[in-house]
Amino acid sequence: MTGPDAGPEAGTVRSTCPYCGVGCGVLLTPDGAGGLSVKGDPDHPANFGRLCSKGAALGETVGLGHRLLTPRVFGRDTDWDSALDLVADRFRQVIETHGPDATAFYVSGQLLTEDYYVANKLMKGFIGSANIDTNSRLCMASTVAGHRRAFGTDTVPGTYEDLEEADLVVLVGSNLAWNHPVLYQRLLAARARRGTKIVVIDPRRTASCDGADMHLAIRPGGDVALFNRLFVAAYEGGAVDNAFLAHTGGFDDTLRTAWADGGDTGLVEGDVLAFINLWLKTERVVTVFSQGVNQSSQGTDKVNAILNCHLATGRIGQPGMGPFSVTGQPNAMGGREVGGLANMLACHITLENPDHRAAVRDFWQAPQMPDRAGLKAVDMFRAAGDGRIKALWIIHTNPAVTLPEADAVRDAIAACDFVVVSDITDRTDTARLADVLLPATAWGEKDGTVTNSDRTISRQRAVLPAPGQARPDWDILAEVGRRMGWRAAFDYRSPAEIFREHAALSGIAGAFGLDFDISGLAEVNEDTYAALRPTRWPVASRRGGRFFGDGQFFHRDGKARLVPVTSRPPAAPLTDDTPFRLNTGRLRDQWHTMTRTGLSPRLGAHMAEPFLDIHPEDARRLGLAPAEIAEVSNAHGRALLRVRITAAQRPGEVFAPMHWTAETAPCARTCALVPGTCDPISGQPESKAAAVSVRTFPAEWYGFAVSAREFTPTCAYWARVRTTAGWRAELAGCAPVEDWEAEAHALFDLPDASVSSVADRAKGMARIALFDEGRLLAALFVSRAPVAVMRDYLAVLPRTDGEGVLSGRRPADRPDPGPILCACLGVGVNTIVSAIERQGLLSVDAVGDALQAGTNCGSCRPEIADLLARVQTPEAAE
Repeated sequence: MTGPDAGPEAGTVRSTCPYCGVGCGVLLTPDGAGGLSVKGDPDHPANFGRLCSKGAALGETVGLGHRLLTPRVFGRDTDWDSALDLVADRFRQVIETHGPDATAFYVSGQLLTEDYYVANKLMKGFIGSANIDTNSRLCMASTVAGHRRAFGTDTVPGTYEDLEEADLVVLVGSNLAWNHPVLYQRLLAARARRGTKIVVIDPRRTASCDGADMHLAIRPGGDVALFNRLFVAAYEGGAVDNAFLAHTGGFDDTLRTAWADGGDTGLVEGDVLAFINLWLKTERVVTVFSQGVNQSSQGTDKVNAILNCHLATGRIGQPGMGPFSVTGQPNAMGGREVGGLANMLACHITLENPDHRAAVRDFWQAPQMPDRAGLKAVDMFRAAGDGRIKALWIIHTNPAVTLPEADAVRDAIAACDFVVVSDITDRTDTARLADVLLPATAWGEKDGTVTNSDRTISRQRAVLPAPGQARPDWDILAEVGRRMGWRAAFDYRSPAEIFREHAALSGIAGAFGLDFDISGLAEVNEDTYAALRPTRWPVASRRGGRFFGDGQFFHRDGKARLVPVTSRPPAAPLTDDTPFRLNTGRLRDQWHTMTRTGLSPRLGAHMAEPFLDIHPEDARRLGLAPAEIAEVSNAHGRALLRVRITAAQRPGEVFAPMHWTAETAPCARTCALVPGTCDPISGQPESKAAAVSVRTFPAEWYGFAVSAREFTPTCAYWARVRTTAGWRAELAGCAPVEDWEAEAHALFDLPDASVSSVADRAKGMARIALFDEGRLLAALFVSRAPVAVMRDYLAVLPRTDGEGVLSGRRPADRPDPGPILCACLGVGVNTIVSAIERQGLLSVDAVGDALQAGTNCGSCRPEIADLLARVQTPEAAE
């Protein structure tokens, strides 16, 4: 294979990682047996060959064991014709009886742009409703709204290169080190090269703080107050750029409002002044913001508070300066570009503008177009629950877990008259509620484009055959469109054909004076589309780069708007019954609801169960000890979570990850605790400021289990993860068990297995191992306190002779690497500690030289630094 779609080796294909919005290039080499080797693409402008732990483990996530391979209707396998006829007929019947607004699509940033485009065209142009929204509503809708208020359109001004040309980078509500590790490594490289300063503004002390010059542990909701202080200080300190202000409006009102804002940041005054002084004296400033800003009932105002500071000082659109939103999903930007949100049309064309709307209708030759925004994500599922939405199609997302008030969302999907789910697996909380399941192609089998956080369009290329009856999403959607009577409009034969249509439509956006214009790509043929290199938009008379350095914006008068904003606290008040503020978020090695990352034993080894981070003072007051189970609850839901006591949390605030589901830990669906309160402008829910109670869970016993095959516990608390040898699970129960041997046989469904066990009824301890012909099948460890065994050793014993299994410890003659810390290279904690002690290693770089740990994506470097500090200062561990 030759050309730009070929890698450096024969049979290797260039593609794009399916995880975060960094959009890293990957080189994929199939092994001929359904597997892949995955490497970073050294020629891709997003990552230059680097991959994070998740990207590096992509080869472990392909395979057919978890796949949905045939259409399924009402629980029975069927053929495509029957399934698609049913979908088309039921949607048609609902439209005829109840109108188009009784239907809805809920789609995903996992879709390719071509898939997204067909879904948007079908719903808005032909069904005639704007009830299409995306799970990207949960991660960046506030940025879209803030951009549109300030700039006149949803434009990301800068590029990744700005991170490397800045003298100060401020991370606001962004744990870049864990959630966008490759960008963070680019930032650290710039720091080493040019001395870039880094400030982290986040209530939690995260891994991103390790390389920072300053960490501002802001009070949740304090962002607007802080940036209003900065705005006033810029005016009073003479840092306002009066020449650039000529290209803006609203300065006086914004200044008066900022002056009057008395909001509490929760910060020491000296720290606030130090930050303001650093920001104002540094011309080249990039402010990176992410979910900590967006996922708020005041998210849009937070975005505009940041934009106000950059506009007032003219620090935008020039090398090394500007506001920069980093997106969470691989194609959140592509979804924005094709109108995947309920309040937008394709190509950033305005839904409510009659001229814009008419132009799109004429281009599509559409029978009808909605003239108002549709239901946004939270309201969409409320409408499904109360009967307003009667036909719902969910594509590549798991709202029964990820939306706020997740229990109510689960019930709403179950109550909806007709639910279609397109996905690659039937093993999600949402798929189990579907009337119709449609098998879609997965990453590695899909062909199309995605757009990353700095507007770079990259190709995802198919390298594996579609398994079973799986079909591309654009093909499934187009076929339904044809069966509903719109054959000519959806007569697509390839993703390249869809891309050409999208690019041609963007020329209309360009003619309206909008930012998104890739009409220069409207003539690509199948060959040039196949060979398309990473390309930053716009691609027309002007080619992609930084926006707004010339002072030209997209409001009718060509000016930007400074927007007056006033700080306010999170919507959910703290009360005597719910005195803690709950923050939710992602982990380094997991992605969303783990339907992909959960397939990799390496990724599951770092943090194998859900947890609750809580400050030592709060834990002491509540009587919570490390590794016990905490019960977290409010009026919306309840979760059981393993206790981790850490000073990284502010007192009165707790943190829990959002990845676990009914498939992996049914008691730990943390989004069930998140209220459905949304930003009134963006519709984005406040996922980081729920009010909750925290108390000790009255566990009668704790357990740990390993097994060669998958098993499903039935106790009050369990969390299950895949291992190289099978499965492992953490357990806890509140009811006493009389016969642990019988319990183990039932738990693992091994009634005939031979048993080896030790037990002490008085101490509440039992250890049971189940064998077949000398091979360990499973083992269960139980005690009244959290079980103390070498979990990582035990996890590899199934299918072996199980040497030392009942001791719970690795034999003395075998090295114990300990829990995995560097997931990229599989290096354990004990291996690192031993090397530090024996070789006298004094730095993270020295550990990397000795063991390679931390040398790939670098996201484990803060944890290596913590190990160094503990080993070099033993009393710190006491």
